[in-house]
Amino acid sequence: MSGRKPGRKARRKSKRPSSAALARPITQSPAQGGHPGAGRTPGQLPELLCGRYKIERLLGVGGMGAVYRARDLLREVHGEPAAHVALKTLSSEFAEHPDANSLLHSEFSLTSRLHHPNIVRACHFDLDPASQQAFFTLELLKGSTLDQLLDAYPSGLPWVQAREIALPLIDALIHAHAHDVLHGDIKPGNILLCEQGPILFDFGLAQLDESARAGLPQLNRQRFTALTPRYAAPELHQHAPLTAASETFAVACVLFELSCGRHPLGNRDTPERLADLRPLARLPRRAARCLGAALDSQPQKRPSLEELSDAFRKSSRKVGLGGLFRHWARTRRHDANRS
Repeated sequence: MSGRKPGRKARRKSKRPSSAALARPITQSPAQGGHPGAGRTPGQLPELLCGRYKIERLLGVGGMGAVYRARDLLREVHGEPAAHVALKTLSSEFAEHPDANSLLHSEFSLTSRLHHPNIVRACHFDLDPASQQAFFTLELLKGSTLDQLLDAYPSGLPWVQAREIALPLIDALIHAHAHDVLHGDIKPGNILLCEQGPILFDFGLAQLDESARAGLPQLNRQRFTALTPRYAAPELHQHAPLTAASETFAVACVLFELSCGRHPLGNRDTPERLADLRPLARLPRRAARCLGAALDSQPQKRPSLEELSDAFRKSSRKVGLGGLFRHWARTRRHDANRS
């Protein structure tokens, strides 16, 4: 939700572009084609919403929403020690559409389904009577986003530290999927590293699993170009629906980057063919095999998140890939023959 520091070493500019620069979502307003960074400034919001939430400052702006730090005056009056909240509204472009409030409420509703220590907690949805501004509040988290950590460790994290981040993140997604919620935009910039561990946030592009949709407004990918290309599974680039397998591919990209210090696609924005899996040689054999399979271009060949979690949990510190290089070489030849 905050800006990021540039890479510390000049040599990395040619090898690994900034994570944030390569992970910006393509999200355009259907009517105006708004700029991804455009958003409502604090001056355009009332200073006080619903007579309760006092806006203090802007925390961050994404493709669809803006997040503010606000003081909950009701909590303050009752002497609660944590009186500050994060307050999210739609950006100015999206706020003008007739179904804007429904889209924002959909994000709130889907986030509210989830109760997991590694998923941000949504609190209240409301509509300010005076301004007709819809918003919802979330717990205010303190920490740095994962993309900042990636810039600080250009060679990737040691296995033990990478696993400490990977396992809670995978478990958070397993929990979301168990409640039929697909996040829709898994990337380092949507993972906050806090004292309690990694926290998955920003469910602005979240959807119900297709088998569980029941009346909530759905993000229509024909109306919105809504994905982050470098973390979107190949089938999403072909306008296929979001699925659990698509989420497996996205989190696999994040874990590859976390463990190996580089994105599996290199500097490319789209996965035209299978990733180069050779950097996985630094990981334990079982984790490397499963993570490599999670990056398969065919969704039916990817392991489940439960299998990925099990591979990371049970992997020893011994590193070695066995036949993974041969598998990678075969899939590269297969892709070359198809292209």
